[in-house]
Amino acid sequence: MNEDCERNRRKSLVGTVVRRSGDKTIKVACFYKRPHASYGKEIKRKTVVHVHDDQNRCVAGDFVKVIETRPLSKTKRWRVETILSSTGASGNED
Repeated sequence: MNEDCERNRRKSLVGTVVRRSGDKTIKVACFYKRPHASYGKEIKRKTVVHVHDDQNRCVAGDFVKVIETRPLSKTKRWRVETILSSTGASGNED
């Protein structure tokens, strides 16, 4: 029962698809703001993660929610949970 609790505590991120990189892989940029250490002004930061998209549904510009998962390759540790809003574009950009 303890394993079920650990499994459900997965991290999730919301971000924008930056590009499709290979088959079943996308790059998602998650933007956030942090205050500067000395001056206190908010600075825009971003985290780019490699995400598994098993059905190749996402295209660049989509707004998606991703969830943490087991390691799928050298860099992929996330998978697409839902597409929150789509740009409506179809096909691959590569």
